[in-house]
Amino acid sequence: MTDEDIISGIALTKIPGLGVIGIKNLLSVLGSASEIFNRRNELTSIVPGCTERLAKLLDCPEAFKKAEEEYFFMQKSGIKCFLINDPNYPSRLRECDDAPSVLFFKGNVDLNKLRVFSMIGTRNATEYGKEICNRFLGEIREMLPDVLIVSGLAYGIDIYAHRASLDNHLSTVAVLAHGLDRIYPAAHRKTA
Repeated sequence: MTDEDIISGIALTKIPGLGVIGIKNLLSVLGSASEIFNRRNELTSIVPGCTERLAKLLDCPEAFKKAEEEYFFMQKSGIKCFLINDPNYPSRLRECDDAPSVLFFKGNVDLNKLRVFSMIGTRNATEYGKEICNRFLGEIREMLPDVLIVSGLAYGIDIYAHRASLDNHLSTVAVLAHGLDRIYPAAHRKTA
């Protein structure tokens, strides 16, 4: 993906009134976010169901300004992203109608591993819960050493799933409910 494609992909998410399903429909016809913006004056004739209103929404310099600021922040902070039409975008997520058109990440990640386990649980984990989490992931490592463990970064079982994954040399991904500009809870920064 070029810088223009990434900035255009982010800009699409900044257009008021254009949701993920609308973005996905435009991408299915035009193939890339930059092509959507480059051909915005022709959209009504090449995209079935596209209205003049939608084409006018895409004339939004403010969206590009915000996207460029976000892209600069990404570069400064070591953050990368997958656009929904990127081959590395999680293929299972792409199948969802409302999949995000841009997925931000930090670190090394293969979100298309054959086996993915999602571990969530109470925020008030007991010692027994922590022990089960660690034992379960130890057994998983023996059976499926190339598994990806996915959880939040929240208190309780979420953070213990990440820590047990790391202890057992398993890949782990934290799905955050906020941007990558901060770590919450801050107590989990070292694990993150």
